[in-house]
Amino acid sequence: MLNDLEEAAREAGAALVGVADLTQPEPIAPVDGEEIAGSFPRAVSIAVRLSRAVLEGIVDHPTKLYFQHYRAVNMMLDQMGLKLAGLIQQAGYDALPIPASQITDWESQKGHVSHKEIAVRAGLGWIGRSNLLVTPEYGSQVRLGTILTDMPLETGTPLERDCGECTACAAVCPAAAIKETPAGFDHLACFEMLKEFQKKKYAGQYICGVCVKACPGRDGVK
Repeated sequence: MLNDLEEAAREAGAALVGVADLTQPEPIAPVDGEEIAGSFPRAVSIAVRLSRAVLEGIVDHPTKLYFQHYRAVNMMLDQMGLKLAGLIQQAGYDALPIPASQITDWESQKGHVSHKEIAVRAGLGWIGRSNLLVTPEYGSQVRLGTILTDMPLETGTPLERDCGECTACAAVCPAAAIKETPAGFDHLACFEMLKEFQKKKYAGQYICGVCVKACPGRDGVK
């Protein structure tokens, strides 16, 4: 069944697919106070690669083209989540697709569950200095989706990697929010910059993209 799900996801446009164990090493916690994740021991993590050409247009603030691309990719992930959830349900199991970009706490930049933590557990990448998921193939230039399920799928293994000496994202961050470690990331400074970008009408949503452009990955396809 995992092969079928992966094939369906890739046919729909996913660049990366993995499965996370939500029970080990400790149960994953919902981040908005809703007990969503508790009854689901597995999660399918999917990643769609962002357009390099769109990202190239970003210099020190988001562009309107990036904003539209960002929204289109999120919609794509949501449709993909619905498709995979349907396949899982047809096989007799429960599935709950989580919206790709439904933020419940903007200051902390959190949603119903952490897509990036689930992606880490699925072996798709690690949390970088920018506090984003970094994949070996595409760096941070991906958007993530999640389908929670009770289907007993084989799970991936977290990668034993980090950003090493790379500080490309920190060098370009317009809010100086990126520090030496992911734990040091200044969420408030980032959020204040996102509000400034929206105030200047660069984008109709709290997005940036500057650090995403700076992190193209080290192992991946050009």
